[in-house]
Amino acid sequence: MTTARLPLFPLNAVLFPGLVLPLNVFEERYRAMMRELLAIDEDEPRRFVVVAIRDGRETAPTATGMPDTVSAAPPAERAPADGFGPDPIQTFHRVGCVADAAKIRERSDGSYEVLATGTTRVRLLSVDTSGPFLTAEVEELPEDPGGAEGDDEAAAEAGALAEGVLRAFLSYQKRLAGASERSLTTGADLPDDPSVVSYLVAAAAVLDVPAKQRLLQAPDTATRLREELALLRKETAVIRHLPSLPAIDLTRAPTHPN
Repeated sequence: MTTARLPLFPLNAVLFPGLVLPLNVFEERYRAMMRELLAIDEDEPRRFVVVAIRDGRETAPTATGMPDTVSAAPPAERAPADGFGPDPIQTFHRVGCVADAAKIRERSDGSYEVLATGTTRVRLLSVDTSGPFLTAEVEELPEDPGGAEGDDEAAAEAGALAEGVLRAFLSYQKRLAGASERSLTTGADLPDDPSVVSYLVAAAAVLDVPAKQRLLQAPDTATRLREELALLRKETAVIRHLPSLPAIDLTRAPTHPN
């Protein structure tokens, strides 16, 4: 199994492979991380690991929905593990996602605007707090189609599940957006690769962090798709019995501040 040691960026959010993550970086420990990433040759991947913080354990200011601009006052300097308890690895979910920073732009106040894309699922093996920011030793988690024995049977089952999930997702979207709203995704925009479908739906569905984390760490694509099918049917049924929902607010992807 392939292992690597990479910078660790904890969030109150789950990143999936193939999905874009905007970040507003203003704490010094994460500024230091960005400075180190910028030192890497631009032709090489600038990688770090995004890991979700377990519910109820976070004491650092990482709530979503904060504005892109930050206070003119410099942020208080925090040690790498501040806010994450005496043993940080216990504070994080063990499965995260490698992010490749395509854009890192330093602002005039020293904060950074970052645009990264999820690439590969990884499992945390250890967390190092000795440097200016957290790092982690991680092992790559390959994406197994799952399903019946044999590659062809597994691929066929995952494909059938993906078709069912897409149908359920489109129904969910229509309920979420309302009959008078434009559909959030057109049929032409939808992928046909089962693993891509499973990650896209997991990221786009309005679910809490624990639910999204369960989908990220599903043992294989088929299992993730089955769980999504059940979740989408349940959520669609709930929405059907609720009054009109503010679809724009529910589906907007926020910039995540550190």
